[in-house]
Amino acid sequence: MDISQLVRSSESRVVAIEVNEQGQCELFRRTKAGVVEGEIRPFYPWLLTSGVALASQLEQVSDIVELAGSGAMRVRVSFQNLASYEKAIKDLKKLTNQNPSSPLAPYRIFSDLTQQMLTMIPLRLFRDMNFSELRRMQLDIETRSGTPGVFPDANKESDEVILISLRDSTGWEVCLSSKGQGEAALLRQMIALVQERDPDVIEGHNIFNFDLPYLETRCKRHRIKLALGRGNRVVSSRNSRFSAGERIIPYQRYSIYGRHVIDTLQLVMLHDVSQRDMDSYGLKAAARYFGINSDTRTYVDGADITRVFDEDPERLKAYCLDDVRETDGISRLLSPSHFYQAQVLPLTYQNCVSRGNATRIDALLCAEYLQQSYSLPTPQMPQDFQGGLTDSVEPGVFRNVWHIDVRSLYPSVILAKKLHPVHDELGVFSRLLDNLRTFRLEAKDAMRTAEGEQREHFQALQSSFKILINSFYGYLGFFQATFNDYNMARTVTAEGRAILSSMNEFLQKDGAKVIEMDTDGIYFCPPPGVDDMAVMQARVQAVLPEGIEVELDASYQAMYAYKRKNYALLEENGKVSITGAALKS
Repeated sequence: MDISQLVRSSESRVVAIEVNEQGQCELFRRTKAGVVEGEIRPFYPWLLTSGVALASQLEQVSDIVELAGSGAMRVRVSFQNLASYEKAIKDLKKLTNQNPSSPLAPYRIFSDLTQQMLTMIPLRLFRDMNFSELRRMQLDIETRSGTPGVFPDANKESDEVILISLRDSTGWEVCLSSKGQGEAALLRQMIALVQERDPDVIEGHNIFNFDLPYLETRCKRHRIKLALGRGNRVVSSRNSRFSAGERIIPYQRYSIYGRHVIDTLQLVMLHDVSQRDMDSYGLKAAARYFGINSDTRTYVDGADITRVFDEDPERLKAYCLDDVRETDGISRLLSPSHFYQAQVLPLTYQNCVSRGNATRIDALLCAEYLQQSYSLPTPQMPQDFQGGLTDSVEPGVFRNVWHIDVRSLYPSVILAKKLHPVHDELGVFSRLLDNLRTFRLEAKDAMRTAEGEQREHFQALQSSFKILINSFYGYLGFFQATFNDYNMARTVTAEGRAILSSMNEFLQKDGAKVIEMDTDGIYFCPPPGVDDMAVMQARVQAVLPEGIEVELDASYQAMYAYKRKNYALLEENGKVSITGAALKS
């Protein structure tokens, strides 16, 4: 099982890629011995235009390449340096009277420069590395409140950083204190340790909206450069938004040169998009949810942090260290799927977490085209189309409830029907989907016989590719997707509805009581006298078309169905899971 068969990478063990101050490409590799090595290469930023005539009007061009195929964006224009590239973007706005984001613009910008480099080298991060080889550092801070009962404010002189805990994936850890040295010395000590330990990733729970902004503000107060990046580069930030299902959360996105920043709060929120059973996304609640909290874990109420620091500083140190340990535990559970996506996608590890599913698929498809010097189409204009079948057939309380699920319904329909987007002239969409599915099945098979770290490796691989596979259908109806195809999306959902309807009809004729249908699965009470789930699964499978597979994946003591997409399940172990806002509010 070789990931290079999915997507080519000309380099191995690259842990970060950046554009330096001179506009060059800088690569960082972590050797098998654990040493980080840097390499500088020339970088010629590029953009696409609809024709040679427009490209010829731009200045300081290093290369103009006409691309094959009939796509609207058929010329790649490269530039001598970043300054000429940025000037060209301004010139294109004037020449065409269109912004880059306009669907009418006769040019296309890939504003993420790391994506440009990863696409065209071609290179994928972490290739030939396991997750355990990544050097991850967790960071957590505790702060003083000058006003009892009021949350600390980094802009107030009194509200200092008093403790900083650091831990990395080698097991090394430390808790630094301002006692005896003051806040400024504490901040300098932290910066020096980050440079000394040289992590590839810095992790924290709510690190984007609390720890890093707080540290940045306090460093500015002391005129200290928050130089956490490789080569002592100072951190930078900008306003951004993060999507988790239907939720859109504003956050302060930080960039640390040569490293990735991973917020485990975002990982937890993404996890709950599919599970929908978490009561809180806070660190302590998440640790309990995932079962990684220690019986000896120290707890301190937020309102008592200042008092405990003054009266019992060792207790607060223990609390702060437990925070980074739990952050590490959450990361070890939830980060690997994103790590392995970075081995396939032309995106940084950090962007594999923060970018939406459709955006990630688009980066993958566009890279395949551009590496073959093939033109890109422009997205279709947004259209409405009917989604999946959802219905609460019968409300009430039911006992002995089973759930049958169509495995990867929409991807299976696409492959079984040999569908492909209308403008995908190279057939990349279906080929990648098929290869990813095959690779995932191989990883699942390998996982069954593997043990220990190898089992965790294969579990992360199959989970990573499951996420990508299930994103292909949603991509079709994404208005910014290069290869979107609303007619294909309609065909896929229509076939999905037909499959679910045929399952529903069969179950009812077979004597089952259907309770709830939701896009790719059905909750039902089995027919009288049927207690073998494997037999029931085989019965349903027999009525489905070739290429569509079902799995009777769960049974429950009882189910309360309130209305469509709102229900509660009593699991065999006594746990209750609730789905739907009407029951949670």
